[in-house]
Amino acid sequence: MSAGRLLSIGGLLGLTGVALGAFGAHALHAALVARQTTGLWETAVTYQLIHSVALLALAGWRGTAPASTRHPGTAAATCWLGGVLLFSGSLYALALGAPARWLWPVTPAGGLLLLAGWLLVVALGFRRPPAAPAA
Repeated sequence: MSAGRLLSIGGLLGLTGVALGAFGAHALHAALVARQTTGLWETAVTYQLIHSVALLALAGWRGTAPASTRHPGTAAATCWLGGVLLFSGSLYALALGAPARWLWPVTPAGGLLLLAGWLLVVALGFRRPPAAPAA
């Protein structure tokens, strides 16, 4: 995944995270309080925003690699994107009253993808840096 694409995806997740946070705090506040799901909404927004910043960091790191190489952070970015869509997306739906029986496997699957992305980042930290090209 290119640095530009990561930057765009991270920015889009950040934009929608802030918008959904404001929407939940204002337009949906009464409905979320009535359903007692304010915490679900806030958790969804928090995880979305954290991972948008993580994607932006990967975009910066990706920007340092040659464009022709497959960057090792791509797998982590893919996990995070899928994780945010499944984890935060299912929490938004649950907070708005979607039936839990349909979403029960989606939220933990998204959480596992988020964890997998972080595990990939940990693994990248233990990798040897590539050898410097001969001059």
